[in-house]
Amino acid sequence: MLTVSGSAVALLVFCIISAVWNGFELSNLGQQADRTLIVFQANRFCPATSRLQEDYQRTIASISGVQQVAPIQVFTNNCRASLDVIVFHGVPSDKLRRIRDLQIIDGDWKSYEQRNDGALVGRSVAERRELSVGDTFTIDRVKIVVSGIFSSQQPAEENTIYTHLDFLQRTPGLNAVGTVTQFEVLLSEDANLESIGQQIDDHYRGGPVPTDTRTKGQFQASTLGDLIELIGLLRYLGYACLALVLGLVATTTIMTVQDRVREFAVLRTIGFSEKRIFSIIISESIILSLAGGLLGIFGGYAILAWSDLAIGAEAVAIVIQPTLNLVWKGLIISAILGFLAGIAPAFQATRTNIVEALRHV
Repeated sequence: MLTVSGSAVALLVFCIISAVWNGFELSNLGQQADRTLIVFQANRFCPATSRLQEDYQRTIASISGVQQVAPIQVFTNNCRASLDVIVFHGVPSDKLRRIRDLQIIDGDWKSYEQRNDGALVGRSVAERRELSVGDTFTIDRVKIVVSGIFSSQQPAEENTIYTHLDFLQRTPGLNAVGTVTQFEVLLSEDANLESIGQQIDDHYRGGPVPTDTRTKGQFQASTLGDLIELIGLLRYLGYACLALVLGLVATTTIMTVQDRVREFAVLRTIGFSEKRIFSIIISESIILSLAGGLLGIFGGYAILAWSDLAIGAEAVAIVIQPTLNLVWKGLIISAILGFLAGIAPAFQATRTNIVEALRHV
């Protein structure tokens, strides 16, 4: 039981770390992510420091290959790394329908469009903050009324609150009328992303405000650079947890074999082959490892599913979301570790001299 519980804790930690990394890999995946550019103010990091003229969209929209340009005003309660970042995106309602595939699960679009202070709240935010349609939600200087709750195929979207652009621009204290944080540019299938991005940056290089244009994936990777490095280091902790499981199971299996030397000698005497003895010990080792794996992996899955956590930095969120692929991966790794841990003691049991083993006390 001590071995199983120790393995369970180690695999629980591995499961959580893997879920964080998996969330990063999925953070920039969407139906249009590969054909989308983000235009941001050059040499800026936190969204609160980026100010682009709203009329930039006219010039950007006139470039060949550009299908859609959506001005976005971003507001967040915290630019630093946090497990509870609230991100507001102010987008014109007609543009929002075109650039996002949102499924309204409570409320409706009509209510949202009719209220200037109306907002569409992501399911994750609504569950974390216990919000429902009709509720008033206030954070910092922004006060909105929940007009709808939406789900999305992209988990990171569900940690966002969408409001009307002019409402967020006119929020007291933001002083953002006529400016936006960024532009999201959707390109045609045959458009050259690098060429169009270069055209935009070259056009505004001399002012009034220079831009930095990148693909959506590159933009998010750059924004989360420091956080990604930290997550990368945590992956080594995950590997250390796997090594711990291997050591725990191997030690327990070796001790078990040593305590049962006479039993294995008797089995070999009555006709059990070395191959059969080997398979028995390997099976016990795999079962021991899988027992810890089941407890740890399903425990981690339950914790992550219940807590609905997301790590955010600079208004970009990484959803710590467990998946069935993660469960299967964990179980397969547990079985492999059990097999490796059982090899040495299995050879020991099959190679011991029968006469000496029968004399063992």
